[in-house]
Amino acid sequence: MSTVSRHYVLAAGGTGGHLIPAFALAVELEQRGHHVALITDERGAAIPGKPETLTAHVLPAGRLQGLNPMSWLGGLRAIWEGRAMALRLFESFEPSAVVGFGGYPAFPALLAATKAGLPTIIHEQNAVVGRVNRRLARRVNAIATAFSRVERLPEKHAGKVHLVGNPVRAEVLALRDKPFPTFTREAPFRILVTGGSQGARVLSEVVPDGLAMLPLALRSRLQVTQQCRPEDIDAVRKRYADHEIPAELATYFEDMASRLADTHLFIGRAGASTIAELTAVGRPAILVPLPIATDDHQAANVRDVVAAGGARAIRQDKFTAAELAKQIQAMALHPETLGNAAHAAWNCGYPNAASDLADLVESFGASPLMDVIRMGGGEARAIGGEAFAKDAAR
Repeated sequence: MSTVSRHYVLAAGGTGGHLIPAFALAVELEQRGHHVALITDERGAAIPGKPETLTAHVLPAGRLQGLNPMSWLGGLRAIWEGRAMALRLFESFEPSAVVGFGGYPAFPALLAATKAGLPTIIHEQNAVVGRVNRRLARRVNAIATAFSRVERLPEKHAGKVHLVGNPVRAEVLALRDKPFPTFTREAPFRILVTGGSQGARVLSEVVPDGLAMLPLALRSRLQVTQQCRPEDIDAVRKRYADHEIPAELATYFEDMASRLADTHLFIGRAGASTIAELTAVGRPAILVPLPIATDDHQAANVRDVVAAGGARAIRQDKFTAAELAKQIQAMALHPETLGNAAHAAWNCGYPNAASDLADLVESFGASPLMDVIRMGGGEARAIGGEAFAKDAAR
């Protein structure tokens, strides 16, 4: 654990994919005695799971979309305003480094950090570098990655790359050392189905019918938990009832870690956080990459775990009830096959991702002399976050 106290700023877009690893890093840095602040958008400031001690600051963030430069004016104005606000915040908080996790709200914060001469690190969660991180790659001091192979990252930046994995929530990581749930020819067969924060309609349409096509030896033991869109839940409930398959349905599950603990097979999308949690815990999966994901990054995310035998991937245009039933049988008809897949997924995990990323972040920043000065500030440094918050409100 570090013996000096520093200040760090994390900047992330307002989706779970960007914020879950940011939250995990914040917790790790705070446990090491540091002070951490978050820059995000309005969605990110309100998202469930944010650590109580982490102060969120909302900055404007613009997007540069379309081919007509005239359409960029609004986005450029918002980026410039966000950059100016971030610079004022940095004057109060005096961060030792700024860490970006992608998403448009991270862009003005990292631009401000480079302008202020602060060390900068970006963390890329996906196997294809996102647009914001791609634009920032040449400016930053280090690039942390979650996959061994990352596309759209120029070779000239290879010297900056550090493979750390994707940090996951502590309650999920705590499951890593627990055994895979007992799965025999007589035991219940528990399946967890999710499709992003709001569920995925294609899963609601295909999964119930696919499970109904399983042989009796599997179908009679099914216990399904599925996340659905609010507008789909009644129709999905009827499908399961018609097939006489017990299923618990909801639009959101707060206790996802405990449900993952009991799961024998996961069916869902292939977002970076999903892959990280499945491999951290060691849960076999059938993954359906989101076809409209930017640069088809979800298809790239599944490569390592599929190659290792821990998951199977089905492109959405091939995702039918019959194909799903076929893939489930291949994985679960024999208990040892599912257990082997669970072990293969576990071997793909990066359980030390939060710690390794924190080590990387701590390697940049204030000199030892500056740390001594800050430690000497005692209580005055402890309220730095309050000054930061006041400045943000100006």
